[in-house]
Amino acid sequence: MDHTDSVQTREQEFLYDWNLVGETEVEPPKLVELDDETLRDGLQGPSVRQPTLDEKIGILHRMKDLGMHAANIGYAGAGPAVLDHVVALAEEIRTEGLGISPNCAGRSHESDILPIVEAQQRSGIAIEAALFLGSSPIRQFVEGWDIDFLIRTTHDAVTLARKEGVEVMFVTEDTTRAPADVLDKIYTTAIEAGARRICLADTVGHATPWGVKALVSFACKVVADSGEDVKIDWHGHRDRNLGVINSLAALSAGATRVHACGLGIGERVGNTPMDTLLVNLKLLGWLDVDLHSLPAYCEAVSSATDTPVANNTPGVGKDAFETGTGVHAAAVLKAIRTGDTWLANRIYSGVPADELGREQEIMVGPMSGKANAVAWLTKRGRPTDEATVELILDAAKASDHILADEEIYGLLSSESAQ
Repeated sequence: MDHTDSVQTREQEFLYDWNLVGETEVEPPKLVELDDETLRDGLQGPSVRQPTLDEKIGILHRMKDLGMHAANIGYAGAGPAVLDHVVALAEEIRTEGLGISPNCAGRSHESDILPIVEAQQRSGIAIEAALFLGSSPIRQFVEGWDIDFLIRTTHDAVTLARKEGVEVMFVTEDTTRAPADVLDKIYTTAIEAGARRICLADTVGHATPWGVKALVSFACKVVADSGEDVKIDWHGHRDRNLGVINSLAALSAGATRVHACGLGIGERVGNTPMDTLLVNLKLLGWLDVDLHSLPAYCEAVSSATDTPVANNTPGVGKDAFETGTGVHAAAVLKAIRTGDTWLANRIYSGVPADELGREQEIMVGPMSGKANAVAWLTKRGRPTDEATVELILDAAKASDHILADEEIYGLLSSESAQ
């Protein structure tokens, strides 16, 4: 029996999974690809610091460690400095063999398309142009656009990019609030002009999972009617905190690539968080990815953008695998004492810590019991006599927070001195 068979047998023995019951109503995706938007869309976040080129390159290598299929490496049309960064990042992908397909965002306008063309020529690697254009009625009203303008602009932009030898992903902004007839005309025009990807953008985080399913299903029909081999991307924001579930819904409905940013950074409250998305794709069995480098990826994004990793961030936050509660700690301690890591990582956790190169941490605080103190002492090779356990527990009960290691070591030092 190999390792995979062993894990499956144990899961069947110890875990009744209602997810598997409901999964019969969900269509597993045939293909899952990821487009990491951290270095472009993510940098639109109001609170982020703009990374240096070296920091961007560092993040790019962390993307490679996680097997990212594609990455948006910048807005080449924003000016000479940004263009130089885009070229340098594209060259890094090529020379270091990172295996990431680069793309660049740009308006459906010559002034944004030609810098992407220049970046492709200077770097010597194909760069997909992610050309965007607003599509919703509210956007049309504010901008003074009509459907004829949208169709003409779409045709001219895609035609120019293809003429210059650049592949196109055509992005309709605010797709989730645009009517079907308008989207049908825009996408059909883009496909006929040579776009080989279309992207459905939930620009303001409006969509619900059932809305995503309806929209992606509609887009699949548009592509089928075109008769061309065109892939569908999903680009989500998390204004309603539905970024991850919407991405899963999009993949199930027929999208083949979804976009996300490290730590969920991005405009307003941010984009779909790549870290949480990866954890879910792994646990669903939809993407075979090694998550051991995920904490390092998040730390690189955090450091480069001055974005703190919230303590309660799933998977990578400080608190993700910590418990200070007595009942929980007692169960985890019993599992740890069996010497069974598989058991210890699942008894009170829906995300196995070892999948991310982490482990369960039992802390001591106001809601702790004796098991917490015993576990803390045992892990550090300290005596677990009743007096020492009571000393730590009394201090914890009198506190308003989880005791830091230094506080407990201080208690033990004071006891030794006495």
